[in-house]
Amino acid sequence: MPIRTRFTIWRPLATAATAALMATLLSPATAGAAPRTSEPVHSYDNAIREAVWVDTGLDGDADGRTDRVAVDIVRPSEPARQGRKIPVIMDASPYYSCCGRGNESQRKTYDADGDVVQMPLFYDNYFVPRGYAFVGVDLAGTNRSDGCVDVGGRSDVQSAKAVVDWLNGRAKAYTTRTGSTRAKATSWTNGKTGMIGKSYDGTIANGVAATGVEGLETIVPIGAISSWYDYYFAQGAPLFGSGPDWLSNYVESPEARARCAAVQQRIVAGAPRTGEWTPLWSERNYVPDADRVEASVFVIHGMQDLNVRAKHFGQWWDALARNGVERKIWLSQVGHVDPFDFRRAEWVDTLHRWFDHELLGYDNGIDDEPMADIERRPDQWVTSAVWPPRGTEKTTLRPAEGAQEGVGTLGLTRGTGTETFTDDPERDETDWAAHIDRPTPDKAGFVTGPLTRDLRLSGSSKVTVTATPTTSTAHLSAVLVDLGPDTIRDYAGAGEGITPLTERTCWGASSTGDSACFKETATKAVDVDYTILSRGWADLASYGGAPLKLGTPYTVTLDLAATDHVVPAGHRLALIVAGTDRDLIEPPSTTPTLTLDLSRTSARVPLVGGAGAFRKAVSGATAAPSGAVLDGVREPRTAQRIPEAS
Repeated sequence: MPIRTRFTIWRPLATAATAALMATLLSPATAGAAPRTSEPVHSYDNAIREAVWVDTGLDGDADGRTDRVAVDIVRPSEPARQGRKIPVIMDASPYYSCCGRGNESQRKTYDADGDVVQMPLFYDNYFVPRGYAFVGVDLAGTNRSDGCVDVGGRSDVQSAKAVVDWLNGRAKAYTTRTGSTRAKATSWTNGKTGMIGKSYDGTIANGVAATGVEGLETIVPIGAISSWYDYYFAQGAPLFGSGPDWLSNYVESPEARARCAAVQQRIVAGAPRTGEWTPLWSERNYVPDADRVEASVFVIHGMQDLNVRAKHFGQWWDALARNGVERKIWLSQVGHVDPFDFRRAEWVDTLHRWFDHELLGYDNGIDDEPMADIERRPDQWVTSAVWPPRGTEKTTLRPAEGAQEGVGTLGLTRGTGTETFTDDPERDETDWAAHIDRPTPDKAGFVTGPLTRDLRLSGSSKVTVTATPTTSTAHLSAVLVDLGPDTIRDYAGAGEGITPLTERTCWGASSTGDSACFKETATKAVDVDYTILSRGWADLASYGGAPLKLGTPYTVTLDLAATDHVVPAGHRLALIVAGTDRDLIEPPSTTPTLTLDLSRTSARVPLVGGAGAFRKAVSGATAAPSGAVLDGVREPRTAQRIPEAS
């Protein structure tokens, strides 16, 4: 099995007239024909590089002046001369100075005039020649911006929202950090903005979209947080790693760190390690505001991301779906990895077509393609017309006592009796899965028989547990496991499923100070005997509740991470309920023994085909042929890598 490590942080189409004009200026299409792709016809060497400071309207550092955030811009010079306004791609980040972006930890660099020379990542190299402006925003309190970092709160979100407002003529900006000379964007941009970014950056994109700001047309959150509470806690159980005050201190500029002690104190006070839900977390939960999202959303997430866990994309996706938001999704087998580093050529092509459609209004067909791309095996991808696919139903699976104590069964019939385990903070989900077929004191395991046909889970699960503790504190883990041999990405090892190489490929135009060439990667795979496909955790008291009463049964429903996984014919599906999941949640202050009431314990699992599919899969019927299509899913295809010439 992989070696486990502890993780820490770090619309409407254009009019016919517009389309005709763009066809003439941006593509080799016949005059008057609507273009289908933007072409690299503009000079990157001669691009305009400038910096402005946008007024956020906030005074986070309480110095008596509203905070200004630094905005570095790279845009082609030709469109303005032609009297044509262009859209913007934006990455708002706290990492441009402290830590860098991408696999090579690139930081912004500047010339003697303070204009950006190197903009991290490939976005400016690739998209500026194609007629887009690229904007890199330093969040408040980082790099060259005023204010203080507040870890996903009002200041962070307003740092980027104010820039979208400025691009649309609704906010003020200045040519220097402290000066009074105004800078205007409306002379060169039409205000249409797309936000992109991985991790913290993608999180800010989620937060800005949740404000409903006008002019934000699309967001592309990669491995992004949807609720900051769920980054640090799992329903009252503290997740391993430091609190948000550590992160703000890590990314803040030295200047901000010296003046933001009061903000740090508020963060500490608002985020107690008891797991209590406080107003601080409500402010940093974007999910309830999904009904305000007007932008389209293209989600990318690793289903085995143990940093920003898959619960984040699952609850965000479901909320967007309920509110009819236009959306698309890629789900990979990697951990916390950018698609540029696990599916590079197809990623650049897809992102290019997505922005062309959403920001330029090109009718390139991407909106008619399948909604979801899912990595089924390393470098083998399937698609679903919609996600979760049609025919997916939440199905209640129930644990029951087995013939052998400590090894139960999993089926559709309500169980009776009890199972008991004792929390062992030295054990984890891999230990539990490896010993599923024999009783161990640290877990309760429930297993189907070998499946007679493939069974697909697609979406988010919930496990309801009724347990009686012997101590005043208790943490719970619930894990779904595919029991059977497979080859998967080595998500828990170094690289989280990829290996960096020395070879470089180039994606766009280069300049003396900003290369478009990046190190390639290789897939890092591992052979396994079982696959953890979803997990969730909770404090039995939930959200910092009162101490547990010994001998009293408590019921809690654990939210499990979203996934899309096929348990193949011949494999078994398992549910494990246990205590502390080592290196993923912190242990409770006591060492409880918990007794499960099996009649009041169940798993609600999203099965393609619902209960009927489960019955067929666990019956004695003949196994379905290998590779059979499962409701809107194409056959796997091997990823192709065809780099653009430099």
